[in-house]
Amino acid sequence: MSKEQSGVLKAWEATMRKTHAAKKRANSIFGTITMANAADEDLENHGVSGEPYLVEKILPNGDYYTGQWFDNAPEGQGKYLWIDGCMYLGEWHKGKTTGKGRFSWPSGATYEGEFKNGYINGIGIYTGPSGDTYKGQWVMNFKHGHGMRFYPNGDWYDGEWRRGLQEGLGKYQWQNDSHYIGEWKNGMICGNGTFVWGNANKYDGHWEEGLPKGNGSYYWPDGSYYVGNWSNDPEEHNGIYYPSESSPAATTDWDPQSVYAELADCKFCPRENVSIMPSQKVLAWYTANTDDNPVDGKASVGMERPDKMHMWESDDDSNDCPEPGRESDSEISCIQHQHDDTNPKFNPDLSLKVPKMGKKPGETISRGHKNYELMLNLQLGIRHSVGRPAPATSLDLKAAAFDPKEKIWTRFPTEGSKYTPPHQSCEFKWKDYCPVVFRALRKLFKVDPADYMISICGNGALRELSSPGKSGSFFYLTEDDRYMIKTMKKSEAKVFIRMLFAYYNHVRNFENTLVIKYYGLHCVKLTGPTQRKVRFIIMGNLLRSEYTIHRRFDLKGSSLGRITDKPESEIDSTTILKDLDLNFIFKLEKSWFDEFCWQIDRDCEFLETERTMDYSLLVGIHFKEISSNGELIPRGSQTSSGNNANESTSPDTVEHMLDPKRWSAIKLGTNMPARVERTIRKPESVFHLVGEQTGECYEVIMFFGIIDILQDYDITKRLEHAYKSIQYDPTSISAVDPKQYSKRFRDFIFKVFCEDI
Repeated sequence: MSKEQSGVLKAWEATMRKTHAAKKRANSIFGTITMANAADEDLENHGVSGEPYLVEKILPNGDYYTGQWFDNAPEGQGKYLWIDGCMYLGEWHKGKTTGKGRFSWPSGATYEGEFKNGYINGIGIYTGPSGDTYKGQWVMNFKHGHGMRFYPNGDWYDGEWRRGLQEGLGKYQWQNDSHYIGEWKNGMICGNGTFVWGNANKYDGHWEEGLPKGNGSYYWPDGSYYVGNWSNDPEEHNGIYYPSESSPAATTDWDPQSVYAELADCKFCPRENVSIMPSQKVLAWYTANTDDNPVDGKASVGMERPDKMHMWESDDDSNDCPEPGRESDSEISCIQHQHDDTNPKFNPDLSLKVPKMGKKPGETISRGHKNYELMLNLQLGIRHSVGRPAPATSLDLKAAAFDPKEKIWTRFPTEGSKYTPPHQSCEFKWKDYCPVVFRALRKLFKVDPADYMISICGNGALRELSSPGKSGSFFYLTEDDRYMIKTMKKSEAKVFIRMLFAYYNHVRNFENTLVIKYYGLHCVKLTGPTQRKVRFIIMGNLLRSEYTIHRRFDLKGSSLGRITDKPESEIDSTTILKDLDLNFIFKLEKSWFDEFCWQIDRDCEFLETERTMDYSLLVGIHFKEISSNGELIPRGSQTSSGNNANESTSPDTVEHMLDPKRWSAIKLGTNMPARVERTIRKPESVFHLVGEQTGECYEVIMFFGIIDILQDYDITKRLEHAYKSIQYDPTSISAVDPKQYSKRFRDFIFKVFCEDI
């Protein structure tokens, strides 16, 4: 037997052992299966009738499924057993857990109730491994709505939840008979409420972070009471004691600070951390990237999109107007431009028009271009990195995968080598940073390796944007506009590698995170006397869409230099506008607005913890109602011909609105139906970040996400802050401490986004 035949035999034997082990494990849990294990060809023939049929499948990774099947995925009732011991039994729709079902963990924890698109969503009961139980409403794996939780030590809570934490009105009962009834926020007592101790003493008043704070009263069973302003700091505390006729003399010497000591004995049970949720479990029949799961996670694919892209990773606070109070010619011209009554941003009597379409940005890098060889090097390196054989990637990565020393160098001689093909570029070396981590990220983001390589390394050349940003970085776009490639400084690469572990866990834990998606970090080292190194990062393009993006805003919440120095006539659909250009308030439906606020908080907490700043929210707007002469039609208005505005919907909007398959592409920050309300800036408030609302609203489709997250608050930024603080208002400049930056960013974003009532 040849060496090759021996290897094939060993592989076959390993597969058989794995298959028998999976089937044995499945039978031990499900019981003996009497269903025939039909061949794949027969199963496909069964699906011709259009009805689900029964299957029993031992999947390639060792998982096991038995139940109804249709169109190459579970449909109806079925059972799925993962190799790690997790199991789902219940209803399926289009290959996802949807309907009523039961999910169990190897720890003994179980959930029984409603599912939607793979998430725990609806009414259900969760029982933890230690015996704690939650009965109530869920939204996307989180306790959300009304629910009741029983803790192992006998405590229980009955009330409102938001994103897994107590928020709203609720009652918490301790096993020692003490209880609290009132308001909660972020899992803590906060607001107005009443606390009753087991001895019948009672505090009724205001709370902050679980302690009495502000106006409140303390009552005794004998009728005496104390009223005052409460604080854990004795110097801020004051009040008056009112004894009853039957009050014992000892009560008059009572110290209000003793209440805080009494509360310390009433601790809340800790929250249980679930290791992995059903929506995070990989289903073995899925292959990455279908039309319903676009590669970049930001838009559907497959249509021509000329004139709908632009470079958006902006570094540009330069060439803009200075703050008021600075005597300069540029300021005078800027103020004159801003006060121009022909600009609809300042004149409410002027109708808003859809901006002219900008041409597709960037210069195609063809032979003879100064960076042609660098592009070839990049494409050769990506093809080698992604196509290199590697073991199946698990999403549960070891700490060693994130080690900064975890990198692979590959030499690319022009004549080729054992591992690299011959090529027409110069000889170079290629470095992959933390390759296992980025392979896992691409898998997490549902990026198909073949499609990824075709986008970056296919027949279409990259496009280089005309000029670098303020940081000196260059930007390249793939031909299909799906990915953006940015050159990086060594300091930026170090920041990203430092925060890579936290970034990976964040995007894994928060599927709807608005933080930009990163797919790879690489370096090209050119040989020869220069020995030049070019580091670059590959990211998804947030504003790639089948809709026409009419307006683009880059929002930070700062005002210094945050205006586009272009007359209205020169602004087109590709122009990146800034904070002081903003003339809209964005209105989201209540559930989306709640989700948006919650996710912005989580993302900013992550960025603040990682000590980064200078990030911004990129917003793209597609207007749905446009008249024949290019004017935006407010909601409920009439066109010039007397027709309802809905009859003037743009063609690409009509096409997508009539296609139910597109509805599933709506997610936080992507393809979101919303309204925008027009605002007007008055001369006296020209530098205010938010203009005055007019009540004039427009129907739109929105796209947004957080970009530029890799700027560390290093010595350069500290010096910039110190220097600009001497000349300008310190709160107006971009370079501020990460904690202050996060707060200012959130405060601003929550002013320009609101709930659509």
